[in-house]
Amino acid sequence: DIEKRYGVILKSLGLKDANATTKQYVFTHKKLKHLEKIEGKKYSAMRVGFTPKPISKKHMLGNVFEIMVSETTTPLPYFSNNEKVLNFFGYQRFGSRRPITHLVGKSIIQGNYDDTLDFLLNFSSKYDSEKNNELRKLISERKSESEVIELLPFSMDIERNLLKQLDTDKDPKNAIRSIPLKLRRFYVQAYQSFLFNKTISLAYEYEEELFSPTIDDVCFDKNFELGKHQNDPSQKLAIPLIGHSYYKKSRFDYYIKKILEDESLSPKDFFINDFQELSLDGGFRNASIDIQNFSIQQNLVKFQLSRGSYATIVLRELLKPENPLECGF
Repeated sequence: DIEKRYGVILKSLGLKDANATTKQYVFTHKKLKHLEKIEGKKYSAMRVGFTPKPISKKHMLGNVFEIMVSETTTPLPYFSNNEKVLNFFGYQRFGSRRPITHLVGKSIIQGNYDDTLDFLLNFSSKYDSEKNNELRKLISERKSESEVIELLPFSMDIERNLLKQLDTDKDPKNAIRSIPLKLRRFYVQAYQSFLFNKTISLAYEYEEELFSPTIDDVCFDKNFELGKHQNDPSQKLAIPLIGHSYYKKSRFDYYIKKILEDESLSPKDFFINDFQELSLDGGFRNASIDIQNFSIQQNLVKFQLSRGSYATIVLRELLKPENPLECGF
């Protein structure tokens, strides 16, 4: 909407909850000295200043949350900044209503491109809407792509684009390339996130120390810079993210190797020959969530998290719902 009205492309520092009221910094490379404020039906943007260089994720310290918890029958339990919460990726990383993003990513990494299209076009979920599941049934039973394209709403833009491409070219790789690059990368990164969750779960099961770094561990310091453990209380344990060149000299390599074996993968598979722009070399992620300024006022929960941590994971630890998806996370 902003691009159409003003010719301005805004870039943010991360995705926010689509169902929340959010406030965040965005930037553009275009100079807008004449434009002080932009108003839309579901947003407003105000110019706060200029920077000599574009802002990036490394400039973001974290996110502040205010969440109203509803439909509770008992008071919220005691919780504090010192609670030990592992830094899992939240359900929404994998698609809360239709958890397929990691499956799409894995199929791309393994080169099973027909499976990629099957997940994107045909996979249905009991958490998705009845209408969407009906449309996916039509897609799966189609005799031709053209007969169903016009039946799909514009909200199913990925599916429409895939079917249009398949209507002219049956090569699944070309169909996958019709998906925007940012989203294709998201799928592969979602699988990397899934493997991280498995790594931290297996390490916890084997009673690894996950909340305090030890000798030879890799850590983040207070400025999010990586380095070896130096007995600095501000350092936070970091766990490797799997990729074709991930860091193997850690106490977590045993668990990573075990998981990759179970997944029928090796690190080199994360260099994707057919889609080199999607390849992952690895990285690190905090093992635990750093919760700051936590407070509860009746049913209003407030807290601050460092970038990359999920508020839904904190809420799951606080509320311990039997079915997280039905509770909204």
